[in-house]
Amino acid sequence: MKKLIVLVLVLATSLSFAQDNDAKVLLNKVSKKVKSYNNISIDFKYALNNDAENIKQETRGDVVIQGEKYRLNILGITRIFDGKTLYSISPDDEEVTISSNNTEDENSITPSKMLSFYETGYTYKMDILQNVQGRKIQYVKLTPSDSKSEIKHILLGIDAQTNHIYNLIETGKNGTKTTLTVNSFKTNEPLSKTLFTFDSEKYKDHYINKLD
Repeated sequence: MKKLIVLVLVLATSLSFAQDNDAKVLLNKVSKKVKSYNNISIDFKYALNNDAENIKQETRGDVVIQGEKYRLNILGITRIFDGKTLYSISPDDEEVTISSNNTEDENSITPSKMLSFYETGYTYKMDILQNVQGRKIQYVKLTPSDSKSEIKHILLGIDAQTNHIYNLIETGKNGTKTTLTVNSFKTNEPLSKTLFTFDSEKYKDHYINKLD
């Protein structure tokens, strides 16, 4: 689950002057575009493959992001972060896990950072340009600055027309490839005032697990 959140949360150390300037310009455009929205709603597909281990997994999810707040639905679990507290709700287990920490470690890519995580900790350069169903997708290759990272590299696909992220392909040093593909990307939607609020009355029958 942590691995999935780190990516989702794949559908933001100063960067070296040696970075590919074209890639830097493109990523800055993406970052500026994302930060201009009041909120973002994304429906995505997540796929994990490791041929050596004969592992193949696919699932779908959705997330709504507003600033640092988010509501993520994936693998039957709802995660609500209200800006201070993270609530992980598992209906199947009838359990709610409550934590004051939004991340398990400083390097985790949470939903609120999923569209700008590349701003720190990576070197990058332009990669291939692909035509995907009539859309021009420009890929940027990101390599972790930390040599001890379990990530070999990440390919970030960007729609050349909208400057929105189309997909993220992460290749691990263990041969595992994880892909996050954005199916729909909506912005500035009317949101319920309680979307990022945990209503304890709805989960009276659930076991409450407080980590802090």
